[in-house]
Amino acid sequence: MLFDEFSLGILAIIASIIVLAGWLPQIVKGYKTKKLDDISAYLMILIASGGVLWLVYGFEINDLYIIGVNVGIIILTMITLGLKIKYKKNIAKPM
Repeated sequence: MLFDEFSLGILAIIASIIVLAGWLPQIVKGYKTKKLDDISAYLMILIASGGVLWLVYGFEINDLYIIGVNVGIIILTMITLGLKIKYKKNIAKPM
């Protein structure tokens, strides 16, 4: 085995922080600009769905790292999707 249990735990924590930190600039930018038109709602739904499945898997194998990062992914994805829905432009169609 390449890593011992402690080193593998540290690696999982660092990987989790990097993955979750990737969402923060998008959330901050969306909040400031009130625009998330370039973000696909389908992408957010698919990522959240994958996070839920990983969460189930993490509970099944009792892995706190998988559980923790996927709870974070689901929360950040739902925040991004919520901002997208909140700031969606209602363009009236001409009659």
